[in-house]
Amino acid sequence: MPTPRSPRSRSLAGSALAGLLATAAVCAGDAVARVFPYGPRHRSVNDLGNQFVPFHAQLWDLLHGRAAGDLLLNWRSGFGTSFLPDYGTYLSSPFAPLVALFPRADIDLAVYVVSVLKTAVAAAAMAWLLRTQRRGPWWAAGLLGASYALCGWSVIEASYNTMWLDGLIAFPLLCLTGEWALRGRRPVAAPLIVALCWTANFYTAYMATLGAALVLLVRLVLTREGVRARARVAARAAGSTVLGLALALPVLAPLFLSSRQAYPGWTRQFTPAPWTDVLARLLPATYSFSSPALFVSGTTLVLAAALPLHRGVPRRERWWWSALVVGVLLSFQWTPTHLAWHVFATPNGSPYRQTFVLAGILVMAAWTALAAGRPGPRALLGGAGLLLALLLAAAGSALAPAVALGLGAAGIAAAAVAWWLAGARPRRFGPLPGALLVLTLLVQAAATTAWGHKGTLGGLDDYPSWGAAHTARARALAAADGWPAYRTDPGRPALTGNDPLLLGGEGGSYYSSHTPDVLTRTMAALGAGWTSRGRSVQSLDSPVTDAVFAVGARLRPDGTVGRAAVVPPLVTLRPAGPPPAFGPSPFRNQELLLGARVYEDPVAPGVCRAGTDAFLWAPAHHGTARLADGAAFRLNGNAPRNRAAVQPLGTSRGASSALVFEPGAPAAWTLACLDRPLLDAAARALRETGAVSVTVGAHAVRATLPAGSSGTAVLSVPAIAGWSCDGRPAGARLGLVAVPVTPDRTTVDCVFRPPGLTAGLALAAPAALVLLSLALRPRLSRLRRRARGSLPAVAGGV
Repeated sequence: MPTPRSPRSRSLAGSALAGLLATAAVCAGDAVARVFPYGPRHRSVNDLGNQFVPFHAQLWDLLHGRAAGDLLLNWRSGFGTSFLPDYGTYLSSPFAPLVALFPRADIDLAVYVVSVLKTAVAAAAMAWLLRTQRRGPWWAAGLLGASYALCGWSVIEASYNTMWLDGLIAFPLLCLTGEWALRGRRPVAAPLIVALCWTANFYTAYMATLGAALVLLVRLVLTREGVRARARVAARAAGSTVLGLALALPVLAPLFLSSRQAYPGWTRQFTPAPWTDVLARLLPATYSFSSPALFVSGTTLVLAAALPLHRGVPRRERWWWSALVVGVLLSFQWTPTHLAWHVFATPNGSPYRQTFVLAGILVMAAWTALAAGRPGPRALLGGAGLLLALLLAAAGSALAPAVALGLGAAGIAAAAVAWWLAGARPRRFGPLPGALLVLTLLVQAAATTAWGHKGTLGGLDDYPSWGAAHTARARALAAADGWPAYRTDPGRPALTGNDPLLLGGEGGSYYSSHTPDVLTRTMAALGAGWTSRGRSVQSLDSPVTDAVFAVGARLRPDGTVGRAAVVPPLVTLRPAGPPPAFGPSPFRNQELLLGARVYEDPVAPGVCRAGTDAFLWAPAHHGTARLADGAAFRLNGNAPRNRAAVQPLGTSRGASSALVFEPGAPAAWTLACLDRPLLDAAARALRETGAVSVTVGAHAVRATLPAGSSGTAVLSVPAIAGWSCDGRPAGARLGLVAVPVTPDRTTVDCVFRPPGLTAGLALAAPAALVLLSLALRPRLSRLRRRARGSLPAVAGGV
């Protein structure tokens, strides 16, 4: 006679099934779409290729001891930027370090594998939560857990925002801490899970926390009576949340402060999506960037729709769960609640980033219907009828192609029949109902995954996976490396907005949600270009700014490395006096920062003197520009999203090298002519008066200037918040870190510490002590009881 399986082992089996189904569906959908790594199409669309893959490459280098910098400072990007906020935004997931197990050249594959693993873990976590909330068939929990992880939001939106998948995991985990609060269990594990979720990705963890609070509210109403009992549970849940957030503050505090110091992004007003489009997104194989990806498998939808009619579930429970589903959906479409879901700021991209919470609530509603006994024919027929009516309403949306309507209708019918067979004739039909449910889930999820790739590849930028071009550039940069004696810039045109992280070097380009305001404004004043409305700052191809930022080698478009004739050190000296200010001309601003005149005006409109180098400033031009006898260069000016950089056009030969625009000249442009001998002389002067020795640590700089120096020492580093020099907050000169120098003290010591780190550690320390006391309290109680029991009895009195 076989040994009956324990509830825990059945829960584990359900979680394992959920993870396997989620993995199979994602991989099948990617293979159907012929997307990397299963086909020739790029997977790295939008920010996945432009930000997340390069940041994971930087993490790979950190873990292998090959990065310039550490967790506090990133020397590679933006001529030196704070790294802890980027780490907390993109890399603090416990799954992210797994990329170190792959070869560096397989970084795209590593990020893909981590993404699939996160999806599988989210499915497993939801299956475990369902069996914790109430007992039911383990295989059904696995199906519903997989349905949650394969929701439209996951396979369409989060698939190329890998850190959002941590929110997909966080929601069931945070709901699990609510279950523990209900039962007065796991006082130590609950805060640790909260801290883990918020550290992994604070943005989606915020949404998951709101969702978990709503779920706990429903569970409180349905399972506890009386204000006092409910208040105790709420206090336990709130205490665990506050304690967990305090533990996460060493990462969260610098992140939040950095967000306030970042260059302002695009602000937009929320416009609710038409309801026909919202209903259409319940279908598989639909895509839209501005409507909620509501799809969950028919296996879930049929049960959730049948819940209000399921007489096996108490009426109060039916209506509370149904009200929660409808209320959360309505909250997506109302501006005040929309803002509440998104930390009170409408996102720049998809405005429905909280959709995964509704997918999880739908799955819980479906489990409520199933765990009370499979719905009967009346409930299943009514639920299927409601869904088909919604499907007909969605048919008027342009987002609902025929394939989506067909897959949706077939999935509803198949799921309704399968759930009826599973309940009415379980022995007669054997595994057939389960097989039909699994097939429905896999087909719909794989089709939605493939359709999502079609939409993203057709509507968003994409970036090539690591290939021969990446390898050639990385090798050239490594061969030219001279850090910290000089910087090596990956150059333009770039493969991504974060080429220094992806390929190597120490360049000026940088793309992040935390791009500092001071960096963007300083680089813009010098003539740099940008995309993403100033959040993605491009490298500036100018020998003048190369001299200012100690760039001694630069990768050229043909793959060769150009080297500067004279390279000043990272720390140079400027005269004392009132700090100068930038003006409207990038060429005059470059000279101001350099400390010498090196440009001259054209000898005629659009003509530089023969022998000088022509540089064009036309930030709004969208087209090409060239010297009449030279090659054409494309400028990507498209305000306010894009801004074209100062463009080197080559060496002028006089009148035969007149400036030519195509398709036509922009309204405003400036041509400047660089005198190379003057630039070399200015660079030599900076080198001769600059630091005689510079030592660069992971997040510190120590420099010694010539004896008797006086004036202002300037570090070729943007003056971002967090730099302190000689024990005091660092000053700034034209956007760079500056320190006064006197003849009696010519040594400069500067250290970088992200703002908020010290305060975060100070607040996390007492939280850790509280958690430690909670962990030790049971053991201390046992010791006290043993001690009292071992005391000898004393007869009589004193």
